[in-house]
Amino acid sequence: MKKTTKTTKEGLRREIREAVRRVRKENPMAPSITNTVTINLVANAQLAVGGSAAMVYLADEGEAMAALGGAMYINMGTMLPVYAETLPRTVKVLAEQEKPWIVDPVGIGVGGLRASLLLGFRADKPTIIRGNASEIIALAELWELDTGKKSGGVRGVDSTDAVESARTAAVSLARHTGGAVAVSGPVDLVTDGKSVALVEGGSKYLPMITGAGCSLGGVAAVYACVASPFVAALTATAIYDFAGAKAEKDANGPASFQVAFLDALYQATPEDVGAQHFSLETVGK
Repeated sequence: MKKTTKTTKEGLRREIREAVRRVRKENPMAPSITNTVTINLVANAQLAVGGSAAMVYLADEGEAMAALGGAMYINMGTMLPVYAETLPRTVKVLAEQEKPWIVDPVGIGVGGLRASLLLGFRADKPTIIRGNASEIIALAELWELDTGKKSGGVRGVDSTDAVESARTAAVSLARHTGGAVAVSGPVDLVTDGKSVALVEGGSKYLPMITGAGCSLGGVAAVYACVASPFVAALTATAIYDFAGAKAEKDANGPASFQVAFLDALYQATPEDVGAQHFSLETVGK
């Protein structure tokens, strides 16, 4: 697992720019086992930022792609029976080969298979966790970590909690995994358990297109191929907030926004992403 060497805002901005450059140059592959509702947008977003996408379901395919990819994205949004075998076998290969992987605990609290698999990930320790506030709080509760509060619950795939209310849970999860956590919302929160970055931008249309959060996880996996967990999560969040704000200016509604958003991801330069506004705070022990 790559480590972040810079903890200042300017240091992080340099690492963000470098992550964007490397992905554009190297075209890293970050395979996904992802939500069947959002698979198209996940793949297209990964391609737009300069990565390579591969979508799999079966256990042997998951193992093979875990070995081939630079990182992997696992989204829990639509559970299939085969995932009871696919996900543990895939994660085992990722752990054995020390490959970074991202989990999005979509729908946590709904169904026994999802809960069982997510509980197993407590020991397997994903590199980056990406979710909305309610999902992040619920995962910390499932793993018996400090949350600072009980979750208001998840309404389908939607959060009923504010981003700031998930700060304690996000920090707890990041410290447990040694990686990073990204909490999506009106102002996004990204933490490695030592620092918290709050990223501004985005668009009112992002919650109106299916797969905005799911595809963010896929893009974080692309950046995890070339950067530390904190930088990868922060870069993905920053490019999404930049592209969202840019696309909204040209959009007439959610449908035209989605097209403009993919174009904006594709057009974003390292300087654009590195200049995205964020605040940085040190987290107390």
